[in-house]
Amino acid sequence: MTESVFYVKAHAIYCQETVLKNHLMLVVDGCISGFTENPKAGVPIHDYGDAAIIPGLIDLHIHGREGCDVIDCKMSSIETISCSLAQHGVTGFLATTVTTDWQQTLEAMAVIGQAYTKQPSGAQVLGGYSEGLFFSEKHKGAHNQDYFLELSQDHLKAMISAANGSLKVVALAPEKPKANTLIKYLTAQGIRVMLGHCDANFEQTQQALEHGACGGVHVFNGMRGIHHRDPGCAGAVLMNDKAMVEVIADGVHLHPTILQLIYKLKGPQKIALISDCINAGGLIDGQYKLGKMDVFVSEGIAKTASGSLAGSTLTLENAVKNMHELGCIDLREALNMASIVPARFLGMADKVGSLESGKQANFAILDRDFTIQATYIKGRQCFLNDIEVSEKQGL
Repeated sequence: MTESVFYVKAHAIYCQETVLKNHLMLVVDGCISGFTENPKAGVPIHDYGDAAIIPGLIDLHIHGREGCDVIDCKMSSIETISCSLAQHGVTGFLATTVTTDWQQTLEAMAVIGQAYTKQPSGAQVLGGYSEGLFFSEKHKGAHNQDYFLELSQDHLKAMISAANGSLKVVALAPEKPKANTLIKYLTAQGIRVMLGHCDANFEQTQQALEHGACGGVHVFNGMRGIHHRDPGCAGAVLMNDKAMVEVIADGVHLHPTILQLIYKLKGPQKIALISDCINAGGLIDGQYKLGKMDVFVSEGIAKTASGSLAGSTLTLENAVKNMHELGCIDLREALNMASIVPARFLGMADKVGSLESGKQANFAILDRDFTIQATYIKGRQCFLNDIEVSEKQGL
């Protein structure tokens, strides 16, 4: 379906502030042109029956899927990840690295830069996310400490150069020497800093936020948690009104009550749902690699040999479902956490992230079983499930 002008019809349309019923969405030349109850005659209608039209999801933090990893340093791997994500309603993502040797890190950044320029055929590469290298050993998680580096401007400059304008986020431990100075440096380059895999206390984290850091990497996981005499990094990012937190809502990384707690503290505008998916996503249980670390997946849960959680096999639409059901959060707000919140974080909310007139026609069709039936990027249908879609002319 490649029409330049068409309507999309479904039971409900999930806009940022409201849910439209019995409306059609008009797409013109890859952009959303408006919503109506009365379609014009002669214009094709893509009718998805009792499903819902949702904004295209944006995954800020994902390492891989279907046997491929960003750290493979291959365009073919980015393409596989991109197409797999489109099958799950994702229209844009940050290609995320993991701790590995320095040369491989630079090669991965270069490939992300190429993908950012050329773009794969599925979900768009919105940039790169450096998760690795500048962390604390105590909360390393599935990161190999043998490759950890001290923070330096030279290292950051080399990464920025290799990425060729595509590096959007750098994660680091705020207790590292020179952290605050280099947070200011990265912020001046237009790169967002997230805090995680750290043993920083409350005060160190607050200082990092005051110097420009944006929030917490998969909050509570891979950081000093909350103790009643030491609020830790988790307490600092949760209590700071400006800080955004990443949340892995897979029912494993965070207890449902903690999901509800995060929502009460941060509200719907400062939570970004992420998958943190690794290359085992979409595949059977077994042994895999995350960077240079062995990872073992059992019942969909990925762990290192020592028992640390190692990313996830989560899909973003299921993160939305879990936030809605386990976190007891309104579905529209849960969808916003995987669309407009990450778009705003990336400074792209004027173009993507919600279903509004003038924005790119990036959207997905979600059925009542929470299965993605179709995904569109800039009005182009890049995924269609094996279903019958009614296509007819407007009356």
